[in-house]
Amino acid sequence: MSVAGKIVVITGASSGIGKSIAEVLSSNGANVCLGARREEKLKELTDAINGGDKGKATFCVTDVTNREQVVGLVKHAEEHFGKPVDVLINNAGVMPLSFFRNLHQDEWDRMIDVNIKGVLNGIAAVLPGMTERKSGDIINISSDAGRKLFPGGAVYCGTKWAVEAITQGLRQETAGSNIRILSIQPGATSSELGNSITDPEVFEMFKKDPLDRFLDSVDVANAVLYALQQPEHCAINEILVRP
Repeated sequence: MSVAGKIVVITGASSGIGKSIAEVLSSNGANVCLGARREEKLKELTDAINGGDKGKATFCVTDVTNREQVVGLVKHAEEHFGKPVDVLINNAGVMPLSFFRNLHQDEWDRMIDVNIKGVLNGIAAVLPGMTERKSGDIINISSDAGRKLFPGGAVYCGTKWAVEAITQGLRQETAGSNIRILSIQPGATSSELGNSITDPEVFEMFKKDPLDRFLDSVDVANAVLYALQQPEHCAINEILVRP
């Protein structure tokens, strides 16, 4: 099934996985509405997409922890493209890993606000319309950290386990409604996600056991495209992608 002409809202779209998802889907004809906090990067990506001959783009500066702004992002997409949103991609996330003993409590709060509440705000913004139309896709970009725990990552993993529970619960509650609910669980991916880490002990831990190769963000974007290209009767529930 083609994604051409689909209206897709993407949070965390200014860089990394979100940016690659926007590029891959728009190159296949989807019209994308980009949400993130950094206006300059959103404008740069929007201009690049609109310079092509496939799908088009628009953007709305959005903090996913703010309910009204997330509702505004969806409303902007529908007003700009003149059609309801077909796909929501909850991609925004932060990962300031730290050890409990170092008490980075503000960072714990930030992960809960963005990684959990941000996903819920996105769902709440599109679910009523999708339920009424009996159509739509909600894709939550989770993590393989939602499957396994590692030292220094307990709070981050906890937020991703929460995303998995939210995704599964939403899938059960929307069964029979023709709304597809997908969790994509990337492993270590080249992006800005690690830039928020401030705990020096985490860096020391990674130095002792470095990865030879990370996923590219486009690898995750291609998984999104694969799921959306399935026929309407076929729902991909989970995709685990690891380097």
